[in-house]
Amino acid sequence: MHTATQQIDNGVNVTALLGAREALTQAPEAARFTWRAHCDWIRGTHSQIAVEDFHGLGETQRHRSRFTYQADHPEVFAAEDHGPTPVEYVLVGLAACLTAGVAAVAQHRGIQLRSVKAMVEGDMDIQGILGMDPEVRNGFDDIRVTFEIDADASRADIEALVAQSQKRSAVYDLLTNPTYVKVELK
Repeated sequence: MHTATQQIDNGVNVTALLGAREALTQAPEAARFTWRAHCDWIRGTHSQIAVEDFHGLGETQRHRSRFTYQADHPEVFAAEDHGPTPVEYVLVGLAACLTAGVAAVAQHRGIQLRSVKAMVEGDMDIQGILGMDPEVRNGFDDIRVTFEIDADASRADIEALVAQSQKRSAVYDLLTNPTYVKVELK
């Protein structure tokens, strides 16, 4: 496998992650996080979304900087195509979450990564969202994630990285398990 002198660096501070897990074991109430996205409509189907703060560890936290995103629909939907569609952002989130998990698990298991690429595709019948057929769901019918991973490990070890990443992925969980979503007018 790997010798003790071999330095593995996938850019993940596993020691800090394990330390945080241990600290939160002692104070589980601090593990309750609230993530936020603030959306402003611009025109048509175009919106701008900002992510800046969140609540965790018992108080409001701030990212180092404010992140802004544009969302829209493509011209084939009579829109202006100022950004990815909201459903494409879901695919982005899934790809990013699973890939981050692969890196973290590889670091923890002493596996040096050389490259990780993920292709995420989601199939959708838009008859649902267009109100053409009430029997067709509005969301994805099927999502496929295909990884290409080059690492100092056997195929079985790499498959285990992907499996553990999937097991711990928040976005994978959001997509595969029902989540109560409350929508209200203020």
